[in-house]
Amino acid sequence: MLITDPVGDLITRIRNGQSARKKVITVPASSEREALLTVLVEGGYLSTYVRDADAAGHPILTVTLKYVNGRGAIQSIKRVSSPGRRIYSSVKKLMPVMNGLGIAVLSTSKGVISDATAREIGAGGEVLCSVF
Repeated sequence: MLITDPVGDLITRIRNGQSARKKVITVPASSEREALLTVLVEGGYLSTYVRDADAAGHPILTVTLKYVNGRGAIQSIKRVSSPGRRIYSSVKKLMPVMNGLGIAVLSTSKGVISDATAREIGAGGEVLCSVF
């Protein structure tokens, strides 16, 4: 299966998994997806993820979703930049998500990082998604 937007696919799988109350979801592995998952785990929005292989030997990522008091830890996750419309932001123009309660995930020259880390190191980049 050809996926033209791997980050959008990951975001949709997370959103659908939480709405279906799944504990674990699986996604095809890629370095970009793994970097995004690392930021979400560090931010406390996901429990963990593990790189594994399926029955055919293809690499997959097994993601454990996080729930707090019966509700998903992620209330809202939205794709900001898309393959057809890239959204870039300098560190000065980077707006906080939900007045600082959420995070934005950026792809920078320093790697995939959260907006708080981007402000610390002074790096702007492509805004991949916003999470609350």
